[in-house]
Amino acid sequence: MNDMTPPKDYEDLIRLIHDRHDGMSKTYQRISVFLTQNPNDVAVHSVNAIAERCGIHASSFVRFAQSLGYKGFKELQALFQKRLSTAAPGFEARIKALETELQDSPDRSEVGFLRDLVVRDIASLQSLLEDINGADLAAAAELLTKAENIYLLGQLRSAPVVELLRYVLTMLGKRCVLLDSGGGLATHMARAIGKRDVLLAVSFRFYANEVVNIVEQAGRNGTDIIAISDSTLSPLAKWARVLFPVPEHDYTFSRSLAAPMCLAQALVVAVASRVQDGNQAPRIPTVTGT
Repeated sequence: MNDMTPPKDYEDLIRLIHDRHDGMSKTYQRISVFLTQNPNDVAVHSVNAIAERCGIHASSFVRFAQSLGYKGFKELQALFQKRLSTAAPGFEARIKALETELQDSPDRSEVGFLRDLVVRDIASLQSLLEDINGADLAAAAELLTKAENIYLLGQLRSAPVVELLRYVLTMLGKRCVLLDSGGGLATHMARAIGKRDVLLAVSFRFYANEVVNIVEQAGRNGTDIIAISDSTLSPLAKWARVLFPVPEHDYTFSRSLAAPMCLAQALVVAVASRVQDGNQAPRIPTVTGT
């Protein structure tokens, strides 16, 4: 039995998991990612339900908790429950209502599929509103506003998020460079990132290799990086000056971009508010402005 003193609060637990993550077994790493990415689910579900969802035996969750100094998983879970009760009053009830609503729905029609996705997106957006740090939003908006050039990076299903950012930021008069994977040039284009530039990267599991490599190289070069990802254990997290973890809710096939798209729009609105000319009659400069 591990005789170490276990963390007494959620924040210390997450820090310990981060510190140990690289040296963990593959199974423990998967458990770590789930715990950090789905804290509300960890708080309200049994260890058996969580294990079944992860495809990992429940005994592994118990041993994981014991490796951190806890007597069992329930003791570790209590930290998640305390976080939920203090940080998000009423969220447990909403989660249970959502699950009941989905389970009781007999509608397997096309409209039924749409309805399920919309209901899940509502929960995802509510979680985003409660979990995103206002200071991080302000810091990211300030970095984007002051950047000489904004480099945007996102591939596969993350591509629509950076395409939206390029469109709106360009219309606000910001100089943007999309690190497009077409032609295999993204890595070479990223070498032009300067000290007064900012890299905004978006990536979710399973992380695109080129995105991870570019972020790592830019981080080593001292570039200011804003990252939108799915977890604080994302490979982008280590290098990000500002990280927005947007946990993904399980979809059977389609994983929605509603929350990261909403976050991206919030960032550009915050930038727009900073680039207005004058206080008496504020006007947002655009590429079509005179």
